[in-house]
Amino acid sequence: MISLKAAVRTRRWRSAVIRLVALGAAVLVVGFAVFVWRLPNHQVALDRNADGIVVLTGGTSRVSDALELLAARRGKRLLITGVNPGTTTADIAREIPNYRSLLTCCVDLDYSAINTFGNATQARLWATDRGFHSLIVVTSAYHMPRALAELTHQLPHATLIPFPVLSDRLRIEPWWSNGDTTKVVVSEYFKYLFAQVRMRFDSAPADSSTNRLSAANRS
Repeated sequence: MISLKAAVRTRRWRSAVIRLVALGAAVLVVGFAVFVWRLPNHQVALDRNADGIVVLTGGTSRVSDALELLAARRGKRLLITGVNPGTTTADIAREIPNYRSLLTCCVDLDYSAINTFGNATQARLWATDRGFHSLIVVTSAYHMPRALAELTHQLPHATLIPFPVLSDRLRIEPWWSNGDTTKVVVSEYFKYLFAQVRMRFDSAPADSSTNRLSAANRS
């Protein structure tokens, strides 16, 4: 038979666990609200230029917008990171023919990055190699917080200028009105949290990492 002291102790322990779980859930909910509130919800108009432009692949519109910025001389050179190994500049030029000359002269392709951490690592190597100290970052609006966090961790002294790309769906309807969009936002929030925790334990980036960059004249 359980003693009175043991019963009281068990009840207190359960109460403490319930309170801890409730507190954790509240923190997650508040954090999610802040995350969503800070998401870009409109196309930005850049008021300054940068040394380079980095676009994280994931949609044709991202690359098109990045090339448009390059054409406007917002940056000296463009890095497209996370490119499919089978994709060449000729393939990109066929999809976006207006920027064929820029693809030939002023664009580098990175084939090694397979996630946001890899994108940031390759951007650091590229920027360091070229002596760039400021970058315009082009990616989707939902992905921008994590992309900036990873890039800030890799390039703590660089100036990062976000250029969020809004999908057509986001322009028409709020994120909570569509199940697929809601899943993307919630998933991105937890990925952002995981990245923040991982970076707390990461050592300083090593400059000796290898990368696979291709000059834009590859076809």
